[in-house]
Amino acid sequence: MAKWGQGDPRWIVEERADATNVNNWHWTERDATSWSKSKLKEVLVGLAVEGEAGRCEISDLKHVEGEASCSSRKGKLIFFYEWNLRLSWKGTVKESGEKHKGSVEIPNLSEENEVDDTEINVSKKKGEGDALKDLMRTEGTTKVREALRDYLKALKTEFTLGMILPTKATVGQELATEQKLSGSTMQESVSPQSLDTVGVKIPTVKILMREIFNSPADELYSIFTTKDLVQKFSKCPAVIEAEKGGKLQMFDGCVSGEYAELVPSQKIVLKWRCRNWPDEHYATVALNFKDMAAQTELQLECKGVPISHEASTRQCWKKQHFEEIRILLQRSPSPANME
Repeated sequence: MAKWGQGDPRWIVEERADATNVNNWHWTERDATSWSKSKLKEVLVGLAVEGEAGRCEISDLKHVEGEASCSSRKGKLIFFYEWNLRLSWKGTVKESGEKHKGSVEIPNLSEENEVDDTEINVSKKKGEGDALKDLMRTEGTTKVREALRDYLKALKTEFTLGMILPTKATVGQELATEQKLSGSTMQESVSPQSLDTVGVKIPTVKILMREIFNSPADELYSIFTTKDLVQKFSKCPAVIEAEKGGKLQMFDGCVSGEYAELVPSQKIVLKWRCRNWPDEHYATVALNFKDMAAQTELQLECKGVPISHEASTRQCWKKQHFEEIRILLQRSPSPANME
């Protein structure tokens, strides 16, 4: 019990912008289920192994059952995850060119077991091609375990960013260290003296990407602004209000924001964020469409991405946006036919 006139430090609100959960004492919890489903698909689908027998690849995440969450208490993070996964794999025999399919079962990925001790079962549909099954059981299983470790690492770093809040005494030291490590990539910083007026800023980077699509600019523009088309390539319900100030929400809420500027067939500017970023932090995304007859060059500029999320943000745009849009265009070249 605190002495009279001193107050219990667990309840003292420091001079900080958020004035909540001071010294990270109180219990907070964040649901990681939807984020985990997207991350597991990202790290597992597309894994490939090659050997003397041929080549195998994880083609789909067919079944995902379970949940995940992260809690913080007294400045410590507590993780819970329990997953039952079923993956599909396909392979090609090197000599004959025969194609075979199978599945990978992971019945209990949880915090109770180390990844190396997690059960992974590989099976194949009837017929020949047991050499491919053996390839998946050996090298394939090794790759899958590496991917599961990547998921758990991201769960404990990317997803939890912002759960352990910086205090006024430490934030200046942390940012100074980050600035030394990142050098010129630091776009924003803050000195301890400025915390009382502007709060805590974070170091960010700018991402530039260019992609060529076999589609006219007006059709590619439609894919980013039409709800039905966004839902087709993202494979999730979406909120698309393609007008200035209109809302944007994709991938079960993992990505959200609003439309800041729209120039039909030429440009889209978004206020954009991933759910696991620090609260209320947004990047500015500019999509510029350069018409090249039957093709379009899409230029992406994403400013204000938290440094710790640079790689995952690139993956989000490349894997979940651009690659899926290409698949959509291959299936139905004209958006008029896709709606």
